[in-house]
Amino acid sequence: MTNAAPRPFIYETEFDGSGSIVRGSNFIPTKRSYHPAEVEALVANARLEARETALAEVESLQAMAVVTIAQVLSGSAPTLATVAQTHREQSAELALAAARIIAGGALDHFPAGPLQAALEALGQEIDASPRLVIRARGLDEAVQQKLQAVCIDAGFSGLIAFRDDPGLAVAAFQLEWADGRAEYDPAEAAARLGEALTAALAAEAGHAEALNGSTT
Repeated sequence: MTNAAPRPFIYETEFDGSGSIVRGSNFIPTKRSYHPAEVEALVANARLEARETALAEVESLQAMAVVTIAQVLSGSAPTLATVAQTHREQSAELALAAARIIAGGALDHFPAGPLQAALEALGQEIDASPRLVIRARGLDEAVQQKLQAVCIDAGFSGLIAFRDDPGLAVAAFQLEWADGRAEYDPAEAAARLGEALTAALAAEAGHAEALNGSTT
């Protein structure tokens, strides 16, 4: 009779015919009692796993939020571009309206100003012409004398024929000389300026035509 301590039987253990163990079992019985230090270690490990899980969830939420923000910004970009373009157009229209008011007041006080500026700019064009016809509105004697002085200063020495035309707008004029002519109408000039500005705004926005269909 032997005094060896009995060994507990473990499932999945393989014995040979003599009772010797051929292959041991990997079975690990569930531990049913823990020391205080083991409990503290388990709690600390559980807290660490919970923290890592929470951080992973936060990172996932942050990534989803970034994607959502990017989608919102991408979707709002056309709207923002439209708002910016509308603001530019309205600002340009306001500037044109203010310019028309200021120019209109200036022309009312000095209607011969554009004609005088044109004669000064056309000095080299008209200096060799024998005759110059000036057609405008309100060509009284004082205005005619002033325009004659401007022509002389510009180098013109030919004959000047004045034609007072009440049908022309204030500050509008027509010039005719031997090999050329020039004319100016404030309303038409303002319309062309508006068309040019509208075309520039449309080109800036990537369109070939006016965005608002306006030409003024």
